[in-house]
Amino acid sequence: MNQYTSLGHAEAQRAIQAIQAELVKRGKAAVIAVADAHGELISLLRLDGAPLPSIVIATNKAWTAARERKPSRELGQAARDPAAGFDMAYYGDPRYIGWGGGVPVIVAGVVVGSVAVSGLPEQEDMEVVQIGVAAILDTLK
Repeated sequence: MNQYTSLGHAEAQRAIQAIQAELVKRGKAAVIAVADAHGELISLLRLDGAPLPSIVIATNKAWTAARERKPSRELGQAARDPAAGFDMAYYGDPRYIGWGGGVPVIVAGVVVGSVAVSGLPEQEDMEVVQIGVAAILDTLK
């Protein structure tokens, strides 16, 4: 029997609340997604005014970060590097995405899920998502 540790609803809500508070403070709208250790969606929040395409993008960022066990942007960087000869299409699943804003949540060296933000400029997505990851990790200390 295989057992694994994964984020649950309580952790997802902590991340979403922390990111939502920051977005409200900044006067911004985005989509926040939290996924389990397999990349499957636990929770999603689309703030009023967030772009509709950001729903799928945030979900895919979270999926990618959990499945690949690294930030979604790292996949994008590898795909953009001509010397690497890397084509994201080789993964065979259109949910893989290389934009920044999807981050795995790592506890004791194990990926237990991921958090993602979409709808802001990429750098801001990457900045704000860290607030959600920190909110989860802070409760585990």
